[in-house]
Amino acid sequence: MTVPGASSPTDSARLERPLLVLRSTAVFPRGTVAVQMGAPENVALLTARPEPDLEVIVAVAPVRDAAGEPAGLEGRIGVLARVVSRAAVPGDTLQITLEGLARVRITTVARRGALTFASAESVSESAADVPGLRMLLVQLADAADRLVETNETTPPELSALVRLNAANPGYAADVVAARGPFRAADKDEVLQRLDVSDRVTYVLARLEKELTRSAVLEDVRTQTDANIERHHREFYLRQQLRAIQAELGEGDPQDGEVGELLRQIEEAPLPPTVAAEARREVARLRGLSSASSEYQVLRNYLEWVLALPWGRSGDVTDIALDRVEAALDDRHWGLREAKDRILEHLAVHKLRGGHAPGPILCFVGPPGTGKTSLGEAIAAAIGRKFYRISVGGVRDEAEIRGHRRTYVGSLPGLLVQALRRVGVSDPVFLIDEIDKMAAGGPVGDPAAAMLEVLDPSQNASFVDHFLNLPVDLSSVLFIATANNLFDIPVALRDRLEVIRIAGYTIEEKVEIAWRYLLPRLLDEHGISDLDLQFTDEALGFLASGYSREAGLRNFERNLAALMRKRARRKADGELGAWVVDQARIEEVLGPPRYADEAAEQRPEIGAVTGLAWTAAGGELMTIEVLQMDGRGRLTVTGQLGDVMRESVDAACSYVRSRARTLRLRDPEFVSTDLHIHFPAASVPKDGPSAGVAVTLAIASAMSRRKVRRDVAVTGEISLRGKVREVGGVKEKVLAAYRSGLREVMLPAANEKDLRELPDEVRAQVRFTFVHTLDEAIERVLLPAQPLGFADDLPLFEGGDGGRQMADGGWRPADGGPRVEERPLPPAARPADGPDAADGPR
Repeated sequence: MTVPGASSPTDSARLERPLLVLRSTAVFPRGTVAVQMGAPENVALLTARPEPDLEVIVAVAPVRDAAGEPAGLEGRIGVLARVVSRAAVPGDTLQITLEGLARVRITTVARRGALTFASAESVSESAADVPGLRMLLVQLADAADRLVETNETTPPELSALVRLNAANPGYAADVVAARGPFRAADKDEVLQRLDVSDRVTYVLARLEKELTRSAVLEDVRTQTDANIERHHREFYLRQQLRAIQAELGEGDPQDGEVGELLRQIEEAPLPPTVAAEARREVARLRGLSSASSEYQVLRNYLEWVLALPWGRSGDVTDIALDRVEAALDDRHWGLREAKDRILEHLAVHKLRGGHAPGPILCFVGPPGTGKTSLGEAIAAAIGRKFYRISVGGVRDEAEIRGHRRTYVGSLPGLLVQALRRVGVSDPVFLIDEIDKMAAGGPVGDPAAAMLEVLDPSQNASFVDHFLNLPVDLSSVLFIATANNLFDIPVALRDRLEVIRIAGYTIEEKVEIAWRYLLPRLLDEHGISDLDLQFTDEALGFLASGYSREAGLRNFERNLAALMRKRARRKADGELGAWVVDQARIEEVLGPPRYADEAAEQRPEIGAVTGLAWTAAGGELMTIEVLQMDGRGRLTVTGQLGDVMRESVDAACSYVRSRARTLRLRDPEFVSTDLHIHFPAASVPKDGPSAGVAVTLAIASAMSRRKVRRDVAVTGEISLRGKVREVGGVKEKVLAAYRSGLREVMLPAANEKDLRELPDEVRAQVRFTFVHTLDEAIERVLLPAQPLGFADDLPLFEGGDGGRQMADGGWRPADGGPRVEERPLPPAARPADGPDAADGPR
């Protein structure tokens, strides 16, 4: 059944017309609409078919395929329309006027060349329930009246058109959808509804929803107007009050301060939450007397809020990696690995636009190796402001997070104070000596407070207790320094990208002196290179004899001592140049602090040169073992930790298990005492890496075989005689190299660590890698020196000048009678090694 007033598309039931797809509006039967066509397919259609009164099928495309073509049009309701006018407008678009004729159902869509055609069939609207529709139309007209009052974009004649077409409810609903504030999707939904009652109901629901929205907007506008009116009124009254006070000379200084604070708040680029909190505090400040303590607290708080650089960036230019590399090379010699890692980190910052999530750089190394100056060089190279925050000895969490305002004299934390001093939100912060923060106590754990600061995923909303406001630290480039990585808590260490700086060789110290230290120190002491002349040999002697530490501070102090001496002589009138040589250095600085290592490289019994890692770099550690008459006791001295004492016990057990190989008899273990000593007894020592050296020292003392002292030894041991991997290889090898040793014995598993060493060290040091203690004993213990023969067995020289027979007897040096040693019963013999005479293998 066809509703009166609806026209049929053609005389036949089916038709085919060009397809015109709209995106932003729709056309309804018996209605007209002006549309600008910019889609290529629509422009192509109108250009190819210029005839007047062109009939087309108009549809609103709900979806489009991957190629951008309309999809899902088959079976949808469109409108047969006529193009009644067209005009070209700038921008390759056409403006046309469409006149809707009738609803049609699209059956097929076909592409023919550049044009799209649609086949359609006529449709009929469902029968209308006249009594129900009349009530709906009355409600529709009332809703249109109310919408005209609240929505300025609604045409005022809308309700009149509804009442005028009350006899044709379907057309009335189309008129409201076409002229009302409906979106294209809502208009298309009205087109799809052939049931007139359903269509009117849908249009009425949309009008009610729009009325609700308009009412909310009207309330917001009313409140906004009221607030604006109130502010205008308050401003007018304040201006009048100020004029009256100025005329009477009764101005209030407190009002002047509050007004100035409000002006600064309005002018500062504060985040919305910060600005709202500042205004609230100003309102509290206005009601307080200027003599009260709370007034001063609030005023101090507002001054801190206004002083911070909220979103104020520095004049940061694009990060030029070549310039950064040149700046690092200009200020630091060597440190290739550290420089490469810094450049990689900055390259990520460059590609990410200055904000690179990821771990924080942490330079770990001995004192005086240039960690702090590396941070300064990075800031200068990328054009950012630099600030150093020293956290060594910080024991209060409030030093990081700030003190709450309830305390007298409270202040923000170190980070917020640093932001105020630099005045920008994207500086470079160097957190110095992060490993020396005190552990948690009754006042909190500052290392735990650092977790949020150094986590890139959390520091964008760091809350300081004093401000109680989120502070964005995500733009800050954090760099940390430490001497000992293992003093940093594990959770904090996990957030750091560790870059190790092991120290400098003698050759590197000489080169650094020529490039950096001498020009600066000569200028600081008021002399020139004509007054004091150095040579490579003199600088090398100064580095090896007086400044054997990993860093440069002591080396620089010794150079400064030479220059002060020359400056005084020059001030006294002495002319000419000092040629610095060994004699001159000893005259000024005294005898060398480190004796020549040649004497220490002579083989000895019971003395082994070990290697140790400390926070100040690697060091040599001589391990001494003395054997004496006794009852089989073991004495260990040198302030050792538990781990190191366990290594000593393991070394003793292993030597006992190799008694037959080392030509030892059981009485040696029960009738003699061993004293193992680690020099520098005032320094605490711990760790398992001295196991190989202790084993060699014990084996040497008990077998009376000398040990090579020109070999430095390190490695952990197991009871099975395996040599296990250790850490700190780079620092230990550099310590041996600085001390003049040119052979180092390492565990085989540490061979991979050689790539971290400088080229000159790898070229001049010979490395020996061992898997087992048997290999270490074979390579380091010298063969026994035979002094005679007894029963076809060799004799060995004892440590006290006597002779030990290979069968276990002993002949004193004074030629006394031979002492027989009675063997222990089989149950007391060592049976825990593969070479034991009795017992399981």
